[in-house]
Amino acid sequence: MSLNKQPTPSNKRGGIIQSNKSSFSTLYRLVDLVILTLLYFSVLYFKDIAIEPANTILLLLGIITFNICAEGLDVYRSWRTQSTSAMLKMTVLAWTATCLVIIVCGYFVPSLISVSNENVLLWFGIAYPSLTAWRIIFRKILFIQRKRGRNSRTAAIIGATSAGYNLSQQIIENDQLGIRLFGLFDDRALARLPHEFQNQVSGNIDDALQAAKEGKVDYIYIAMPMSAETRIMDILNQCSDTTCSVYIIPNFFIYNLLNSRWQSVGSVQTLSVFDTPFQGASNVLKRAEDLVFATLILAIVVIPMAFIALGIKLTSPGPIIFKQKRYGLDGREIKVYKFRTMNVLEDNEVKQAKKNDERVTGFGAFLRRTSLDELPQFFNVLQGRMSIVGPRPHAVAHNEEYRKLIEGYMLRHKVKPGITGWAQINGFRGETETINKMVERVEYDLDYIHRWSVWLDVKIIVVTAFKGFFGKNAY
Repeated sequence: MSLNKQPTPSNKRGGIIQSNKSSFSTLYRLVDLVILTLLYFSVLYFKDIAIEPANTILLLLGIITFNICAEGLDVYRSWRTQSTSAMLKMTVLAWTATCLVIIVCGYFVPSLISVSNENVLLWFGIAYPSLTAWRIIFRKILFIQRKRGRNSRTAAIIGATSAGYNLSQQIIENDQLGIRLFGLFDDRALARLPHEFQNQVSGNIDDALQAAKEGKVDYIYIAMPMSAETRIMDILNQCSDTTCSVYIIPNFFIYNLLNSRWQSVGSVQTLSVFDTPFQGASNVLKRAEDLVFATLILAIVVIPMAFIALGIKLTSPGPIIFKQKRYGLDGREIKVYKFRTMNVLEDNEVKQAKKNDERVTGFGAFLRRTSLDELPQFFNVLQGRMSIVGPRPHAVAHNEEYRKLIEGYMLRHKVKPGITGWAQINGFRGETETINKMVERVEYDLDYIHRWSVWLDVKIIVVTAFKGFFGKNAY
């Protein structure tokens, strides 16, 4: 099959779910919870056993243990490019481990389980086909949808090599993966390519990189030989100016990986180089953290926010809320809310605020020093556009400037921007009057992405609450 016959996807990609990792992970968790609960109560019902607090302890123990085991075995990660049998194997293993834990608990603490052994074993037994059957059905539905072009991603392959060609064939033959081939790209003249690849190349490498920068490509697979290490590094440097997930087909030597993880497309093994830490359970945890903290904080500050709004209205003409376009997750534009701290000017040029900035109002200067102007961004968090903790969003104009000057700058957009961040509590807050300061801020942002954990987020929030609101660079 010729690669050139593959349709070129448009920049507007359709899909039943575009950000599928969080949604599918949550769905799997909820369905498992419902299935285990319904099966347990069904056993009690058909065995004519009254539902009492005493015999629900077993259910709670089973659900909690299964969730812990599933987390440990990574059951709720994305299985897009993995086989159904591998997913079912991990699910069965997690439930088997759960059953063993319950048996051990029942042996040492018999009072925990008030249901007879026969009924417990019956619940164990019927859970196996139930947990696996619904996954098989759901995967079949997903495969059908992906074959119709929904819930899809686009991929460009760099390198007209045997590995690149084999990968392209796997993508074409496994359309249930939901990966659409954008093309095979190589810089060599057609006469220098192996005969079987000469009619398969869609363009040169710069064409692939330009498509990635324009948002037409989601995945880039680099299938170049090890002898081209210098060229591979150059391509990776250019890929860092995109928000694509980048994978290298091994064997390889590469350094400074960003959340690398193994992935397979059919029978071809790949390794992500630039990827997000928020996949599967991590994405759910991050979103839950944002919703909980944002709701609690807004409940505390809603009255002060009303007085701030009144103060802005009484001290200077203009709107209360200032909206500015920023880059969000994957480099998509979002609108960020802040309390207005400057006079309304006709000049539309975007300039960073500096010390003794004449545009800042008297009341606005107070808001900026105390970071109270940032409070409306908690509504951005509830909307899902931002996180409480993450790389601070910069104005679009500044992004376009710095992405040309700082290698890896755009990688900070592999996660949602935050109200506060690792760079801010380490002294890189406010104006970055030199390029070196921005380089250091970006280094802290990428270090945060490397090291992310819920505990790191909590630490950043606590430090921000106690000492991050006041600082010498807040103006």
